Amino acid sequence: MNETSNNTPDNPRQPQRVPHPWERAYPPGVEWAAPIARTTLTALLAETVARFGPHPALRFRAGRLSFAAFGQRVDAMAAGLMALGLRPGERVALLMANSLSHPLCFFAALRAGLVVVHLSPLDPPRALAAKLADVEASLLIAADLPELRGRAERLLRDGAVKRLLLSREAAWDDPDSSADALGLPLGDTGTAFPEAAPDDLALLQFTGGTTGHPRAAMLSHGNLAAAVSIYGNWNRPQGHHIRPGDRVLCALPLFHIFALTSVMLRALLSGGEVMLMARFDPVAVLDAIEACRATVFAGVPTMWIALARTPGVETRDLSSLRMLLSGGAPLPVDVADRIEALTGQRVGGGWGMTETSPCGTNLVPGTRPTPGLIGVPLPGICLRVVDSADPSVEMAPGKVGEIAVAGPNVTRGYWRRPEETARAFHDGFLLTGDLGFMQPDGNFVLVDRKKDMILCGGFNVYPRIIEEAICEHPDVLEAAVIGVDDDYRGQSPKAFVVLRPGAAELSLEALRAFLADRLGRAELPTALERRDALPKTQVGKLSRHELRAAPPQ
Repeated sequence: MNETSNNTPDNPRQPQRVPHPWERAYPPGVEWAAPIARTTLTALLAETVARFGPHPALRFRAGRLSFAAFGQRVDAMAAGLMALGLRPGERVALLMANSLSHPLCFFAALRAGLVVVHLSPLDPPRALAAKLADVEASLLIAADLPELRGRAERLLRDGAVKRLLLSREAAWDDPDSSADALGLPLGDTGTAFPEAAPDDLALLQFTGGTTGHPRAAMLSHGNLAAAVSIYGNWNRPQGHHIRPGDRVLCALPLFHIFALTSVMLRALLSGGEVMLMARFDPVAVLDAIEACRATVFAGVPTMWIALARTPGVETRDLSSLRMLLSGGAPLPVDVADRIEALTGQRVGGGWGMTETSPCGTNLVPGTRPTPGLIGVPLPGICLRVVDSADPSVEMAPGKVGEIAVAGPNVTRGYWRRPEETARAFHDGFLLTGDLGFMQPDGNFVLVDRKKDMILCGGFNVYPRIIEEAICEHPDVLEAAVIGVDDDYRGQSPKAFVVLRPGAAELSLEALRAFLADRLGRAELPTALERRDALPKTQVGKLSRHELRAAPPQ
């Protein structure tokens, strides 16, 4: 089960490997060809539980689980899922906020040979129904919270899912009643569980990529295990890795790939304790760092901006922190400098995507961040820059093109979308849709996005989806959406509308109210501009480029 793979077998008959340009920039001790674990998440968890049994693994409110207790609960829940008649390969969707329920359900589903599907609590009901229909989920497990229970029960009534279980989140406030918090029939932990293989599908993680159409990236056990291993191969030689006994504060949503892999999986499988917060609040985060002496914290740029701007932050004791991570979007340089001044720690960052599980590149320690700089490919990962129109042509250093990525952490494609999968790959490399270039020293720089995607607070927001929802308004004739600069979120959607003749004036507040049950919160426009006409291309398509270039009216 626990095999390792080395990208350069020690075979004298094989030609000597030519180092990649970025290897020259690697810190001492880091090897691009270091062995990468080829195993399963369930095997890794079993090893971790055996190694760290009595040590703390997870905490949420009053709920506490040691590694041994976590492993036992996972097995009991997995047996319960099997007793429901679920069979290996069936899909189990999770609609949850952060709590102990998520990691328990995640690993229990995998233990039972099932495939996890992450749903976003930010999605409106019709988006959730479409995703459930796409994956043909056999079971939905939802948090019994006011904002989620109603949606989950509606999905069940409408036939979007066959079966619903609710996790009783209030139970985590009382450790004496947490044993049955998930409302699952707990089964016999001596059950014979299915044997997983590295190539088995573990997770369907929805992403719009650059298309705006939600599609599920297929991530195997091997993809996710490789990502954890790759992070270790990069960080461990530098002594800058998550260690046994670390207290890792997680306010990022676990349904997002950044929190799932870069925080929860890395921490748990390294023997660290994951301290979950239901949602991000800057004051609550600072309180938790002080009270729990957290050693690791990861956030998206909006979180770091909020923390840096919190009144009185300079008086807080943040001396316990030794590892800070940022992802999901570029972190402004001035914010990184402010956080370093407050903590004495430089915020680590890089680039990745859902399809890469999500590791890709990292900034070399000691590198001062500059706009667009994403660092060097992590061990075992290859990046190349190809011509945007012809991916068979590789661009020279300094020349802008589309970034393509390959590695054991990269998805094998999109769920039941063979044509999209074929278009997304060339010569074994995933075409990312990001435009950038490689510097002569092997560092990579992002310059733009191939499509019009808006990156809003770490979430991918797609103009066309917003435009289609706006056009459902009876007074709207045409609509176009672009991303505009936002000091807090990085970018936010701005809508341009042409109203039907005789329509009353449409305010931003009225438009947002109309869209509230059609779009997620990150997709709601934060600015609105009325136009008599919208610019068009020569073939009659809306020209977002002209809207971005034109001054506001």
